[in-house]
Amino acid sequence: MSSSTVTAMDSIVPTAESSIKIKPEEKTKPTLSEYNASSTSPSELVAAICRDGGVIVRNFASKSTLAALEQEIRPYLDADEGYDGEFFSKDTRKAQGLAARSPTFCKDILANDLWRGVYETLLTTTTKSWTGDNLHECVSRPQLSSCAVIAIHPGGKAQPLHRDDMVHHVSNPAVTANNYQIGRDTSVGLFLAGTRTTKTNGATRFQPGSHLQATIDPPSEQDSVYAELEAGDAFMMLASCYHGGSANKTTDEERLVYIHFMIKGYLRQEENQYLAVPREQLLQYPEFVQRKIGYEISEPYLGWVNLADPLKFVKGEDTKMSDLY
Repeated sequence: MSSSTVTAMDSIVPTAESSIKIKPEEKTKPTLSEYNASSTSPSELVAAICRDGGVIVRNFASKSTLAALEQEIRPYLDADEGYDGEFFSKDTRKAQGLAARSPTFCKDILANDLWRGVYETLLTTTTKSWTGDNLHECVSRPQLSSCAVIAIHPGGKAQPLHRDDMVHHVSNPAVTANNYQIGRDTSVGLFLAGTRTTKTNGATRFQPGSHLQATIDPPSEQDSVYAELEAGDAFMMLASCYHGGSANKTTDEERLVYIHFMIKGYLRQEENQYLAVPREQLLQYPEFVQRKIGYEISEPYLGWVNLADPLKFVKGEDTKMSDLY
């Protein structure tokens, strides 16, 4: 066992290669199901995500959480001048690096028990490895990949449909819903609505079932639906699904969404969290958050400093060399 901390939840959340089977419901066509955060469970959400690629969770965040996020992030949004590119138009404002800029994001969203149960189930991996006569079971837990808030202002153009797992050079064959297995996907994301998001003001377009397609298959606008949310609702989605922000056709509504993706622990993060989060800010967070930002061993031996837990190095503790199984 490595020196990384294992919490109570870590001990009960199934790994991606466990014997748990998610039995998809029979449907003629994938849809976008809805659940309420107060009455659902991680396993129920995981089953819906495996079947359809995504799910809406109503009342995920409280009004006080949204108010705190707004206060922490709005200055950075207001300072952004935007740019006119393929992914974002001039009328879209962004603020990256939420893990550094928003303690509320880390405390209330990243560490949310319901969400954590989802991403730990979908992305935790295990492997067994021999060293001489010893067989070790090694665990790699999910880490934060990217986090940003995106505000589409009136006049903002629609994003092209895309898959966020393209950053990991994924190449999957097509499967059926009944044959989908946990472990196929490299990443899962959460979109938290800071304002009401609608078809007319820029709600995320989402193609249900596109996680089952071959990676090389193109997107289909006609098969897309709109993840319309009230402020505080969340949309969870596998990174292999086609999606994109929509055009804001209103004259006076801002579409504000906080977005972050979690990835498998042995993959490179999309946003470089080691540079995005200053050490002095990192040290103010609880250890669970520090490890999710990336300061954790992915067993065996991935991410060490001086053959020791990277958190010891960051905290200035003795980094005595050790086996890191």
